[in-house]
Amino acid sequence: MLALVLYQHVGLWVGALLTLAIFSFLYKDNPVYKFAEHVFVGVAAGWTVAYTYWSAFVPNLWTPLDDLFHGKTEDEEVVWSWLLVVPATLGLLFFARFTQKWAWLSRWSIAFLVGTYAGVNLTGMFQTNLILQAKATFVNLNPNGFPAGVNGMEQVFLYNLPILFGVLACLTYFFFSKPHAGFIGVTARIGILFLMAAFGASFGYTVMARISLFIGRLQFLFSEWLGQYFESLRQLA
Repeated sequence: MLALVLYQHVGLWVGALLTLAIFSFLYKDNPVYKFAEHVFVGVAAGWTVAYTYWSAFVPNLWTPLDDLFHGKTEDEEVVWSWLLVVPATLGLLFFARFTQKWAWLSRWSIAFLVGTYAGVNLTGMFQTNLILQAKATFVNLNPNGFPAGVNGMEQVFLYNLPILFGVLACLTYFFFSKPHAGFIGVTARIGILFLMAAFGASFGYTVMARISLFIGRLQFLFSEWLGQYFESLRQLA
């Protein structure tokens, strides 16, 4: 029990001191901040390697090949298990980068990885960034075409029409086949306003996400770290 309590106290103090070390950058760049930064990057890299090893490498490659070589694989899975030799070989070729003579072999693995990643994600990116975006532009402009309980006029003029006009204005801004003058110029300038609003909302969301992280760290410092000891001192008093 004592070891468990001591372990908890050590964890609290390490987390608190590293948090304060990161916050020291608010004053200026200093060796304490750099030390905490390097610790964070090192621990994150080590955790990622260990997690990838036990969650991906061992169950998906090492265990099937080990069962195959020891005759534990079912007959219908033998062919698929032998195919695992291909990714195993490509993975080993990555380590050829550490030798000057055989470094070129790693290009095969890199090319296969990049090509596979691009091919697998092509359909997903096409679906999310094109199909769904275009589908969201086809809004209902008929006030009578909404379900009961929905104000059709409000939905059309406050939501759907601004979406449709904003998309067309933004597309006009990126239309360079004609000079941005007259009606096209006015529409393009309105498109700039829509783009600025979208970028501002995205930036504001990012800032709020960072503030939430900051609040979480302050809660850790004043509640979990200092609060625990203040509560213990109050009970003793």
